[in-house]
Amino acid sequence: MRLVPVPDVTQHAISVGSVSHAYARPDSGVVQTLNSVSLDIRKGELLCLIGPSGCGKSTLLNIIGGLVSPTAGEVRVNGQPMRGPAPKEIAYVFQENTLFPWNTILENIKVALEFQGVPVSDRQDRANQAIEAVGLSEFAHSYPHQLSGGMKQRASLARALSLQTDILLMDEPFAALDEQTRTYLGEELSVLLAATNKTIVLVTHSLTEAVFLADRVVVMTARPAEIKATINVNTGHPREPSFTTSAEFSDLRNELYALLRDEIEKTVGGFVGRAAARDRERRAVAGEGGARS
Repeated sequence: MRLVPVPDVTQHAISVGSVSHAYARPDSGVVQTLNSVSLDIRKGELLCLIGPSGCGKSTLLNIIGGLVSPTAGEVRVNGQPMRGPAPKEIAYVFQENTLFPWNTILENIKVALEFQGVPVSDRQDRANQAIEAVGLSEFAHSYPHQLSGGMKQRASLARALSLQTDILLMDEPFAALDEQTRTYLGEELSVLLAATNKTIVLVTHSLTEAVFLADRVVVMTARPAEIKATINVNTGHPREPSFTTSAEFSDLRNELYALLRDEIEKTVGGFVGRAAARDRERRAVAGEGGARS
């Protein structure tokens, strides 16, 4: 069991300082996605970003990873400003697997190592170790189309692990999987965190996933996103499946939903609420007509 570390502000792996982001619309308008977001992420912690759909979670993750430039503010990784992708420091796991279909799983990982500049002599061993870590040794020479969705995501995770970066960014990596596989991979990720002490930033829509995996959950508002609240989960990794049936888990999940509900309302609930009100009004009018007749 990994003990939850005492927070140490000198041990920030990632510092997000007053980051804002906006992009131009085709109709010449501007969409503001992030509004002055500031956040420090400690080395070795798993932090979840959660918020209503379209609020800017993935945009913030992409800015942290150097894939998108902020319109204001700055991100620092290990004290250095981010000016673009940093493959030797940061690895990514996306929602959709990005495996090359013409390569085997082993070949996919070796290609990633080549892009990172790993010497040819080291690629085979590192690829095999990563594949073994996610339980896919039997399928190292299989092609992506021969694997299930869960196995493809494990292969994507193996590729990220093979890069041996201290930071791992994950954008809803389990969203397309069935509930059982998603739960199992979440347990594996908790074990991984305990074993490697990596800094992981995970974007998710799942309250259950956030509470089960995170050391901290950052709740974001509707667009333009700001940080509404930060929830600490004071249970060490690896977490047992029984944690999901505990009172602590239930209380944290309920707290998260209470924080998110108003933000979801701003995003989609207004439309639903107006439609429901119109429906009630129509039924009331129909009822009055029936009573008069």
